[in-house]
Amino acid sequence: MPDKRLEQFDHIVRMGKEGQEALNKYWLDFELFTSFEYWLMAGLLIGPLIYLFFKIDKNKIFFFGFYGYSIHVIFGYIDLFAKNSGYLNYPFPVIPMLPGLTLDSSFVPVTFMLVYQWTINREKNYYLYMIITSAVMAFIFKPVLVAIGLMRLYGNTNYIYLFAGYLIVITIAKFITSVFLWTEAKYKKDK
Repeated sequence: MPDKRLEQFDHIVRMGKEGQEALNKYWLDFELFTSFEYWLMAGLLIGPLIYLFFKIDKNKIFFFGFYGYSIHVIFGYIDLFAKNSGYLNYPFPVIPMLPGLTLDSSFVPVTFMLVYQWTINREKNYYLYMIITSAVMAFIFKPVLVAIGLMRLYGNTNYIYLFAGYLIVITIAKFITSVFLWTEAKYKKDK
């Protein structure tokens, strides 16, 4: 007798596959890759990376790169949770299999990396400026994305939730980076 739990799980996996196939078909049927919105999202993916290449502090590149990667990974998980839970999504993905790629992989991490770099190089309060940056992202940038149709919010999702998500991300990324810095310093001291 087959296990009902595994049958149900297999059904859920098939539904996920069907959903991805529908998104791929939507992307091709509407030729999203030819739209202004698509190219704007592509610009938000490529532009920040080019800007970062010129603006990142090369003396601390691994430090800021690690921090940015932490932002990318944590934000990616939160965004994946939000998309899979039906709270938000992006109707003009650069790559349909990765709908949040533009913001998760480039724009958001680069923005936070450069603000973090600025706070360190000018000895400013990390949390103050990151809270301000989070507020700008949640209450200005994201509403603009929604207004021009590059992002959709569903159900009871609102900008307060997005702001809370940013605060969680910046706190965890800073903590992880600090743990690695502390471990490195301790290792060097013990050597």
